[in-house]
Amino acid sequence: MSLPAGGNTVATLAAALNWQQPWLAPWRAEAAGLLAHLAAGQSVASALNSLNALNTQGGSLAGACLRAPVRFVAQAELPAGQAYEQFIFETRQVPTRDNLHDLFNGLCWLQFPHTKSRLNALQAAQIAVGGVLPTRGAVRDALTVFDENSALLMAPQPIWDALLARQWQRLFIELRPLWRDARVVLFGHALLEKLANPRKQITAHVYLGMPDKPEPGALESPCSLDRWVASDLSADKLADKPFVPLQVLGVPGWWAENENFSFYDDSDIFRPVKR
Repeated sequence: MSLPAGGNTVATLAAALNWQQPWLAPWRAEAAGLLAHLAAGQSVASALNSLNALNTQGGSLAGACLRAPVRFVAQAELPAGQAYEQFIFETRQVPTRDNLHDLFNGLCWLQFPHTKSRLNALQAAQIAVGGVLPTRGAVRDALTVFDENSALLMAPQPIWDALLARQWQRLFIELRPLWRDARVVLFGHALLEKLANPRKQITAHVYLGMPDKPEPGALESPCSLDRWVASDLSADKLADKPFVPLQVLGVPGWWAENENFSFYDDSDIFRPVKR
């Protein structure tokens, strides 16, 4: 669904999203409360704090397992010259602007508090060692990619094998029945923001932490997934860029156009492995 040309407030933009899209399923339970707070005139930071407080009281945040260990504050609270990640680590406050990008970032904090905290701690550790440099370095680059554009895939091994080999026809057509047993969760908040206007070329970085573990069914709940990913993330692993591309709208059942298999014939988007 396209965003309204005349609407430029975050409340208008958030209300215009099609929350029934499959990639927004993890956030759907929070959407009604969030939209109500925004429509009442709250900032994104205030609306997220309200949802977080509700979660603390055992409220309606379906699937959330723990209160996010942060407060959301206005962007102006970030001191000039201080690194965003370091500020969060030291103050447990997340500078938040009134836009969709930061709205999705806040929702990720509420849904995946362990993973977001782990990413922040790893960023802070890298800054402590090397400072804030013009070039981030391999680990900080990978942390940013994970935070902004990652997806998590739980799927049968043949799907993983085809994805790693970039065998798109096999992945999406031959193995299509197996996708009934697969689960894709988009984590990156910039990725979610891009999908406000779905386009065929939007590509996620799938984190390669999932293929051989854990046991089937162990990650069915958002809590289990959050804790497992947080425990799996490390600086050494991220330095090796553990990602593989996945075109989001190619996921079976996620976009009506991919029911016509010619959708996958576009070699500019579904590219083979680089030799």
